[in-house]
Order: sequence, then C-alpha cells, then structure tokens
Amino acid sequence: MSDHQRETAFLRQCIRYDDTEERHRLEERITQIQRDERIVRRAVWLVALLAALAMAGLGYAAVFMAEYPLNLPQLTTRLLIKALCALGTASLICLFGFLVLGVIFRKELDQRREDCRRLALKVLEARLGIPAPEIAKILREDPDRNAAPSAGGGDSERNKTKEHD
Repeated sequence: MSDHQRETAFLRQCIRYDDTEERHRLEERITQIQRDERIVRRAVWLVALLAALAMAGLGYAAVFMAEYPLNLPQLTTRLLIKALCALGTASLICLFGFLVLGVIFRKELDQRREDCRRLALKVLEARLGIPAPEIAKILREDPDRNAAPSAGGGDSERNKTKEHD
C-alpha cells in the first residue's frame, strides 16, 4: 500500500466519526474515484501490452519475413504489417489518453482528500472544542521566527552604537 493510499484510508477513517450527509457523499465520491483510477490503471497495462505485442510482431516481420518472402503471399504480408502498425499506433494513442485520464483522477482524489481534512478538522473541533488561543498562536507562527539571534549581533546592538556616536 502506497503512502497516498494509506493517507486516504486514514482520512476516510477519521471522517467516519461524522454522520452527516456531507460525509456520506464525500466517502461515496472517493470510492468512485478510486474505482475509476483502478480501471484506468488496468487499461493502461492492457494497451501497453498490446503496444508491446505490436512492436514484437513488427520486429518479427522485419527480421524473419524478409528472409522468407515465399511463405506468405505478398498481399497477406502487407496486410499483416499494416494491421500491426495500426494496432501499435492505436495502442500508443490510447496509452497517452489513459495516462492523462489517470492524472485527472489523481488530482480529483487529491481534492477530495483535502475535503476530508477539512471535515475531519470540523469533527475534531465539534468533539474536542477549539484549541486554546496560546496553542493556536504557536501553531500559526513561523518556526524561523523563534530562532535564536545570530552570533554577529542584532539590530539592537547596531542601534546602541549609533546612539553613542
């Protein structure tokens, strides 16, 4: 199971504590997107296999058909090569289309995961309350802001020096 799948499963588990219509719609939509993504992945493998078979057939024709032109009639050989070329070309076009469709499904699933995060935060706030202001302030602050001043001195030392002059 990939990190993406684990995170999605975790978020789905978190939103199960909410029993609203929004949660049911969101969970149903995630299930549908994951099913569609699996179907597209299988289709990619199928057309990749067909493209590889077409290339292997063309390689076979290039190597062995040239040596034995008398085995098959000329018309049959040309027809076979055209069919393999058409199969390979169609497979590559479909492969590109399915890959684009897979990217679209992944982006949509990422959007639904973001909706899950928002809903999970809403459920946590409803059950546990809003965090204390101090904790919320710490969470919002930039970690670089709390870093120690550099050894070369800060602005306050420069200002003191200017006041003395």
